[in-house]
Amino acid sequence: MLWFYQDTTMNVPAIASAPRPATLDDIPALTRLWQETGLYRPYNLPEWDVAFALQSPNANLLVWEDVNNALIACILAGHDGHRGWIYYVGVTPDHQKTGLGRKIVTTAEDWLRSCGVWRMQLMVRSENSAMQDYYRHLGYNALDVTVMQKNINVPPADRLPADQEDGVSAGSIPAG
Repeated sequence: MLWFYQDTTMNVPAIASAPRPATLDDIPALTRLWQETGLYRPYNLPEWDVAFALQSPNANLLVWEDVNNALIACILAGHDGHRGWIYYVGVTPDHQKTGLGRKIVTTAEDWLRSCGVWRMQLMVRSENSAMQDYYRHLGYNALDVTVMQKNINVPPADRLPADQEDGVSAGSIPAG
């Protein structure tokens, strides 16, 4: 793996030259990163979101590491054959404002472009004006739409694997 070094005045380890595909083994580190960057929501269990993304041919969950193999950034890109979406864009505070966020977003955009997607979107929580400004800086525009949601299946946190009908392990990763 190639490495590049950042400005030595920043006191952060060197980072990999590119992200790599995530694996199920990354779930603990992704959970920490999502908690550290405000992306974690208790109703979206990382075990389920990561497993679901890794099983989909229309999704690409990428992680970026430093030279110590610590996970320092991530992004999930996916598409429906028409629109691409990015989710879970996270960069550790020590690596924010270094250009790493832009690099991982560009990597996801390139992957979506290679899939034939011509338009991509993302959602930013309405109270997160700093991230709204950040994405505008990257060329994204706010749309005059309302995102609506309907649960059409039992939420992952409430599912029980067939072999766990006694309710012991509602957070187990589904077999797939």
